[in-house]
Amino acid sequence: MSGDLATQLTQKAFELGFNRVGIIPARPAVRLDAYQRWLEAQMHGEMGYMARPDRVIRRQDLHVILPGVQSLICVAADYFSGRLPPEIANDPSRGRIANYAWGVDYHEVMTPRLLALADWLAAEADVAVQNRAYVDTGAILERDHGETAALGFTGKNTMLIHPRHGSFFFLGQILTTLAIDNSQFTIDNSQFPTCGSCHRCLDACPTNAFPQPHVLDARRCISYLTIELKGWIPRDLRPLIGNWVYGCDICQDVCPFNRFAGTKIHNSQFTIHNSQFDQAAPPLLKLLTLDEETFNQRFAYSPIKRIKRARLVRNACVAAGNWGSKTAVPSLITLLSDPEPIVCGHAAWALGQIGGKRARTAVAHVLKSETDESVRQEMRLSMSSY
Repeated sequence: MSGDLATQLTQKAFELGFNRVGIIPARPAVRLDAYQRWLEAQMHGEMGYMARPDRVIRRQDLHVILPGVQSLICVAADYFSGRLPPEIANDPSRGRIANYAWGVDYHEVMTPRLLALADWLAAEADVAVQNRAYVDTGAILERDHGETAALGFTGKNTMLIHPRHGSFFFLGQILTTLAIDNSQFTIDNSQFPTCGSCHRCLDACPTNAFPQPHVLDARRCISYLTIELKGWIPRDLRPLIGNWVYGCDICQDVCPFNRFAGTKIHNSQFTIHNSQFDQAAPPLLKLLTLDEETFNQRFAYSPIKRIKRARLVRNACVAAGNWGSKTAVPSLITLLSDPEPIVCGHAAWALGQIGGKRARTAVAHVLKSETDESVRQEMRLSMSSY
């Protein structure tokens, strides 16, 4: 592909709504060894797909994904919607949602754009082309390749950070069998700044999920605990989660580079307005009373739908326990009889945190007929905390 067509490709990506583009040869990610060490240390937790042998091979060699691949097109789409007013963000009666999930599901926005870009490329190329597009779904080390493509540098919190736009952006990739002349786009990444001596993100993490700079132990990460973890949240970590019910932005919020985030955002699908704060921080009492129908209606177009109702209500129970208000007790008592064990057990934990005769009596009553041993254990432990 000529440099002119590469320029047109970049322009087309901008027209489709992407904010930054990088074009690089389809070579192995430069930090494959760090990825392998991370797996060996079991820091991926229950994310078994990260360690599946077939997925590992794909991350080691892009040709396994697309035979004959020659180029990798990396794109970024900013999503930062601003910061919540302190009276909303710091209200313990509300559940916090990570910024990227305030709007519609980014897969539904990014994927059609990427496919349109891939189709355009195939139509404009003067040879037969095969393309493969991914938005957070392929066995690709997206951030590593994104750094090579000069979309940013890797921060101590493992996020990809652009020095002028921060880290609040989505990544997408197109693998193509077309050899793209990217010489005119080559950027010396050594000219990017780094975190230097700053360690605000490491210090701010309430669960100490960073054993060292540039290493994230997912098993302690609030985003992992509230999204990826399907079962029981470790009891010792529950009080540290605060009121986060889906994801976490703490390590990004404290990053100095994010003072530039959102200044030039052009993706209105990810933004909210002042009247929509409940999308970013819904009242916990509403989350605790969600049934399957209302969950499906409320989050039909949100990435939150992927964790399903039981996990979101589980997370809301933890947040309610950390809130500590007796206002939540009636809803939590109802959840003691929920058909999902993880909801029952976390509701019992929350009641133990709140305390009071009504909560204790309700847990003791349900314990008599509860048959799930994991739930029974949670109920016994919750009663011992009164």
